[in-house]
Amino acid sequence: MSAGSAPEVISLGCRLNISESETIRALLAEERNVVVVNSCAVTSEAVRQTRQAIRRARRANPDARLLVTGCAADIEREALAAMPEVDGLVPNAAKLDARAWNVARPATLAPVNRTRAFVAVQNGCDHACTFCVIPQGRGPSQSLPVAAVLSEVERHLDQGAAEVVITGVDVTSWGHDLPGAPPLGSLIGAILDAFPGLGRLRLSSLDGVEIDPQLFELLAGEARVMPHLHLSLQHGHDLILKRMKRRHLRADAVSLVTRLKALRPDIAIGADIIAGFPTEDDAMHEANRSIIRELDIVHAHIFPYSPRPYTPAARMPQVDPQVVKARAAQLREEAALVRAEWLQSLVGKAHSVLAERDGTGYAPHFARVSLPEGTAPGTIVTITPAKLEEGLLQ
Repeated sequence: MSAGSAPEVISLGCRLNISESETIRALLAEERNVVVVNSCAVTSEAVRQTRQAIRRARRANPDARLLVTGCAADIEREALAAMPEVDGLVPNAAKLDARAWNVARPATLAPVNRTRAFVAVQNGCDHACTFCVIPQGRGPSQSLPVAAVLSEVERHLDQGAAEVVITGVDVTSWGHDLPGAPPLGSLIGAILDAFPGLGRLRLSSLDGVEIDPQLFELLAGEARVMPHLHLSLQHGHDLILKRMKRRHLRADAVSLVTRLKALRPDIAIGADIIAGFPTEDDAMHEANRSIIRELDIVHAHIFPYSPRPYTPAARMPQVDPQVVKARAAQLREEAALVRAEWLQSLVGKAHSVLAERDGTGYAPHFARVSLPEGTAPGTIVTITPAKLEEGLLQ
């Protein structure tokens, strides 16, 4: 990075971080020779990757001012501050405040230049899952009012976004802290009503137990809401779910997916699943593995459990790390089989694909599709793939 280079923002972790990184980049647009690492702390591996990203950024930009924000900047504050590569930390709660970066907030934020726009409608979390450290880095749930959400969506649409992704730390808790405690479904309905020209709206990870009736109806029957539901599932065994302090049981997840698929058979299910949670025995692990096929989870995010500081789960009897690693591998193997079968079923069928900048794009159910050379990013094209190769429809 030269002395006159525009700021670089490196984003790790969740879609909310991606959205926030765009705002940080816009806030720092007039700054020069600055690198920001927007960190993640959801697992010990995420913290390791954060430290790795910091070192890599420093090697690539030896003269830049290197700042760290995000969840790890709060949860691992002392450790990151002690890294010689780091020049400063910006608290996670303040990272969208221009004053935290010592800059003036621009009257209008610069275009995001993305085919898909991430709109953060909520931050923080009021729940106390025993494995999760994120409330320590994000604080209590805070919702963006409807008018502010609509303004943000309009900004992205004016800048050419073809798809809007609604995101947050605990998206389905949106509205709980607003007057009248409106449900998330009312917000999604308001977005669709306000922008009839918005053709593609996608939702990030949802807590199935908090999907309200209006949101269920939109997921099941609204063509502009993409047929893609990613669940914050975490496990497939009831006792582990209770020890995680989740608010659903296996049967709740099965019922939700069964009802949705009956109304919208093409809906693609994704889920976050933790392998090797404390006290997990072989039978519990098998229940975890079997739910992948029972729910037909085609977008599985598998996380080996790692104890996080100051969480109740860290004080529970731990599973041997090598067993955790092996169980995570088995979950990934099962998920890969289910996903491959699903992708193969999509060959020979026409799909409406939103073109990205890397020569691929995403169908409504989030299958990744190879595009003809020269396809303009941000355009929506109809593709009928002839084969599946290395996980990519072509």
